[in-house]
Amino acid sequence: RMLLGITADCIPSAHPSMTFGSTLKSCRHLLQTAKEQAVEVVGISFHLGSRGLEPQALAQAVATAQLVFDMGTELGHHMHLLDIGGGFPGTEDARTPLEEIAAGINSALDLYFPEGSGVDIVARPGRYYVTSAFTLAVSITALEEIPMEQPGSDGRCDSRTCPLCPQAPLSPLPSPLQRKSVAARRAWPCPEQPWHSSSLRGPWGHAEDRIADGLELPQLHVGDWLVFGNMGAYTIPTIPTSSLLTAGPQPQVTFAMSRMAW
Repeated sequence: RMLLGITADCIPSAHPSMTFGSTLKSCRHLLQTAKEQAVEVVGISFHLGSRGLEPQALAQAVATAQLVFDMGTELGHHMHLLDIGGGFPGTEDARTPLEEIAAGINSALDLYFPEGSGVDIVARPGRYYVTSAFTLAVSITALEEIPMEQPGSDGRCDSRTCPLCPQAPLSPLPSPLQRKSVAARRAWPCPEQPWHSSSLRGPWGHAEDRIADGLELPQLHVGDWLVFGNMGAYTIPTIPTSSLLTAGPQPQVTFAMSRMAW
């Protein structure tokens, strides 16, 4: 038994579903081939990505799924499962609030898969659950000053987006934690501290190891720390042991809980 993944993009998303889904035009052929190979297709899945969760996109995706359900039923498949994917935001400052997304989903489901239709709905809200679970702290290990007039000194990508995980905007932006040369924590921002257009690079330092461009940060020094909030989704890669020499060490994870939560 299997689910048939379909494309469902009406606006650009962080991970376009066309990378792993079938177009509506191809679905009938695939369903027919599955029937001939005695493979039972029990439902449809789609994934819009975190930037594609707009009411219009959701309605179109569910409508497309309903058309494919009809195709499958016509060809003799017992269609009873709809997977609406993931990408649901886990922060309150998301571009589209979760409440609005939920309302759009429910409205589309009521229209195309009403209660009593015999279709089970599943979702993958992993991002929603884990986004706020991690805060990332990184230390400054090296600095390089680049004149503003130097060609190419501006960031070439959205300064609020992590290129290694473009669906995860850097929100909130990194906050300086403390100065190595100052024992007490310094309040940021500080009026007398100039702010600079900055770029962050990973430990390898080359252009492909870019974390973010165009950030406004105060003057930092080697040994200072930056803190990124809401970094629980797609931020710790799964790296085989054999690749650690080239990929670098995994970040240390420290578990913490507030006294109120405890």
